[in-house]
Amino acid sequence: MKAWLLNDFGLDNLTMSDTPTPEPKAGELLVKVGAVSLNFRDKAIVDGIYEPHTVPKPLIPVSDAAGTVIAVGDGVSRFSVGDRVNSHLYSRWIDGPPGPNEPDFCFGSPLPGGLAEYMIIHEDSAVMAPHNMSDEEASTLPIAALTAWYSLVDYGQIKAGETVLVQGTGGVSIFAIQLATALGAHVIVTSSSDDNLNAAMKLGAVAGVNYRTHANWEEKVLELTGGKGVDLLLDVAGGKGVNQSIAATKAAGKIAQIGFLTGQTTELSLMPLIFRQTTLRGIAVAPRSSFDRMNAFLDQNAIRPVIDRVYDFQQARQAYEHLAKGAFGKVVIKIS
Repeated sequence: MKAWLLNDFGLDNLTMSDTPTPEPKAGELLVKVGAVSLNFRDKAIVDGIYEPHTVPKPLIPVSDAAGTVIAVGDGVSRFSVGDRVNSHLYSRWIDGPPGPNEPDFCFGSPLPGGLAEYMIIHEDSAVMAPHNMSDEEASTLPIAALTAWYSLVDYGQIKAGETVLVQGTGGVSIFAIQLATALGAHVIVTSSSDDNLNAAMKLGAVAGVNYRTHANWEEKVLELTGGKGVDLLLDVAGGKGVNQSIAATKAAGKIAQIGFLTGQTTELSLMPLIFRQTTLRGIAVAPRSSFDRMNAFLDQNAIRPVIDRVYDFQQARQAYEHLAKGAFGKVVIKIS
């Protein structure tokens, strides 16, 4: 089969090659990949800044895929040939709290990912793709949509009428706007682009804050919430901005720490965290059971993914370059 292989860190070392087509073992599905979508994690793996000591080489990258089952191993009962399925990043996290070693079983590193014509997914970790979505649309769900869903529903327990702040207009953030709005919450979004803020409000956000125009954006958020702060904040930036996130969140509010776009370390001011009694929790996607519940919600509320651009299989490097420059919604690579 054709596959993109990461032979060493750096985008120049991502090359299309011929590699043996895998064969499904007991309990496994052989999936003909229709499309994959890129996340910041995928870029960080290629760049060598995401747990580089765990990345095998060569590696077939990219965790998020959608495709069709074309063969099954012995004992498979959850799926049949012809079913359309999604990959699930944490392939062994099925339900409940995560185990201590979930990262050891992630697609796209250290397990082979979906940037290939075929991939293996164990039936226990596969999720039935929504019937009303194309492979390109369904490929956006495993990290971006599910991270937003888990942050809002399983962790945040957001209720109608509460206020959520979403940082940026990338994949997770756009899904968060759509999902939170469907849940009846009021969404405030931050971005460095007024055009993106206007587009986000068309998706349901009630207000936008340009953090370049308002460097102390947390003060603007407090103004928008009558001095209270938001009930839940989805932080995709990380870095020193976490202190601003605490200031923008209500007393006893919650922060879902999702990303590290501006830095993997921060100098945390403890007194505001303590006095505001803020809960700060790291979010690393979700179990498969949450994915199943989310897909049902997406169907019920007719939520469709926002895709910035779809690239051909041969254009994988251009897709990574697009992601690096920033995207409104998701960047997708069509495989077949």
